[in-house]
Amino acid sequence: MNRKQRFELFVDYFDKHMPVAETELQYKNGFELLVAVILSAQCTDKRVNMVTPTLFSAFPNAKLMALSSPDEIFHYIRSISYPNNKSKHLHKMANMLIHDFDGKVPDSVDSLQLLPGVGRKTANVVASVLYDIPTMPVDTHVYRVSERIGLSKNAKNPLQTEKQLVKYFPKDKLNIAHHWLILHGRYVCLARKPKCQECGITDICDFFQKNR
Repeated sequence: MNRKQRFELFVDYFDKHMPVAETELQYKNGFELLVAVILSAQCTDKRVNMVTPTLFSAFPNAKLMALSSPDEIFHYIRSISYPNNKSKHLHKMANMLIHDFDGKVPDSVDSLQLLPGVGRKTANVVASVLYDIPTMPVDTHVYRVSERIGLSKNAKNPLQTEKQLVKYFPKDKLNIAHHWLILHGRYVCLARKPKCQECGITDICDFFQKNR
């Protein structure tokens, strides 16, 4: 099986078995999505969703968050990983949204990356989910799962993984493929003990074929 065929079979399987795949972060608008994605770095979506209702109640928009302080924001996100850094990032991000972007979440990956606390992965997620821009955000799940299956090969960092996946996935499937990989990694292809007995794509998986 060549690489192109592997991608085609991957898409065929998930098109049939997971035709709807979306972020599990809970949000009501672009500002809330941006905040939630920043908070989700090295933290579970489940934990973020536990914290954001009270956070968004206190700061429903960028202006109110900008008028607050990192210490005040910290109070709401203390149970999130790296709360000190993230509270500072959120405060600076909200100020930049107000002063440089008229309070609106930028609609390009490059502009999003200008915001404090927003790296390439976060920018790709927001661009994909909010503006339907075809991107491939690479988090730990995408990095691990794509390498195990054989969609990416010998990628030394997330950017190399991203470039390989963008090259082979059809452009109109990039956004949903990102969620397929994340959800597969979160619930089936687990980091320490993948549930191969529950997996429907073992016939195209390098890891399974080598270890069965």
